[in-house]
Amino acid sequence: MSMRVELDSATRAALPMHWQRAFEWTEGELGGRVVAWEPQPRWRPACFFELERPGGERLSLYWRGARGEFHTSTRPLEREMHVMQVFARNGIAVPHAYGLCQDPPGLLLERIPGRFSLDTANDEAHRVSVLDAYLTELAKIHSIPIEEFEAVGYRRPVDGVASCMGETRGFERSYRAGKTVPDPMIEFQLGWCKRNVPRDREGLSFLVCDSGQFMFDDAGLTGLLDFELGYIGDYAADLAGFRTRDLTEPMVTPLGDVMRRYGEISGREVDFDVVDFHTIRFSLLNPLSVAHQVSAPVPEANYVQYLGWYVVYGRCGLEVMADTTGTELDPPALPEAQPSRRGPALDQMVELLDPAAAGDDGERGYALDRLQRSAIYLERADRYGAQLDAEDLDDVAALLGSSVSTWQEADARLEEVVLADEGDRDAEFIRYFHRRLSRQESLLAPVLREQQDASLPALR
Repeated sequence: MSMRVELDSATRAALPMHWQRAFEWTEGELGGRVVAWEPQPRWRPACFFELERPGGERLSLYWRGARGEFHTSTRPLEREMHVMQVFARNGIAVPHAYGLCQDPPGLLLERIPGRFSLDTANDEAHRVSVLDAYLTELAKIHSIPIEEFEAVGYRRPVDGVASCMGETRGFERSYRAGKTVPDPMIEFQLGWCKRNVPRDREGLSFLVCDSGQFMFDDAGLTGLLDFELGYIGDYAADLAGFRTRDLTEPMVTPLGDVMRRYGEISGREVDFDVVDFHTIRFSLLNPLSVAHQVSAPVPEANYVQYLGWYVVYGRCGLEVMADTTGTELDPPALPEAQPSRRGPALDQMVELLDPAAAGDDGERGYALDRLQRSAIYLERADRYGAQLDAEDLDDVAALLGSSVSTWQEADARLEEVVLADEGDRDAEFIRYFHRRLSRQESLLAPVLREQQDASLPALR
């Protein structure tokens, strides 16, 4: 569990060096002395801290580090800082950005009060009030002239197709630059999106992209968060972002009603077919962004977290695709457990990696939790993996019309078939990849946490 720590010289010197450098930079920029610290253990470096300035003034601050162990550039954070400055000039409720540090890479922000996720609202009236306030802010963002964002480095898309494909093309470029193994599931969903992209969408807005992120307290909305992935494009993409955000931070209110309410507030027409497309496309960004860490993780990677994103968002996108195309899905059942002789060793590993052993050390607890989740996943794989792999190879053989002996061969041959297809076999591929990801998800079930049993209900 994370906790606030009062900092004297000794406790500060015992902190990891990157936090000491962050505090020194902050003190140099703003003056004063960092006197308290609270880590936020997560997949990216982050913490809260307090700066005492001459005269006794205390600033409550938040350090938002670069995106993690395999993203160290400050360029996305710099773009986010510029966006927040544009928002502030236009009266949008965002935290003040104090500055950007290069080493360690991080954006220094005002800490805004409150909590997140509407399922923590006091009651229905409170929830409706906060959600209306957020939708009002989002509509205001969508009405800011895009020239203000072009002035800080953003580019307008060249046509409607580019507008609706949005940030997908950049994610695809990064994915292909690091791709080392076949991934037929990603290739199928990318191809589907390119074949089915709306081509008649007019009008451009700045998009927060990963929408639905905000803080609130008992009095109401306190501020909006996270604009690192923002871009200029089709406003319906931000409505699709609500659906994927709802997987981990429930809106509680039916999402179709949320989008109709946005239409009332903004005066814009909301086309659910277009929102469905953006939901599929946006869901795919998670597999695209973590594919390299799933196939070849660096030591610091939170492997099960990334694998969970890959599997759950990939599966949910396919379910929306099935709904829009009228494809009937056939999810597989979990087979009988068949543990191997290695099972006892895995059981012991799960026990030895108990995060409770870290006590109040939040960062060590996070590290143990990361490893224990992997151990639980491996223990599940020991019990069910062989049977699930055999079933998957049978499904691939049925698709290919010939048998395959290994999953590596299956992926390579299936990717070739997917890339050659022009949409004639979409229903077959939707059903197969949904079955494949459902099998993987069944192994991850005990460690999926907020993603467990996640789904994207139809909007209509």
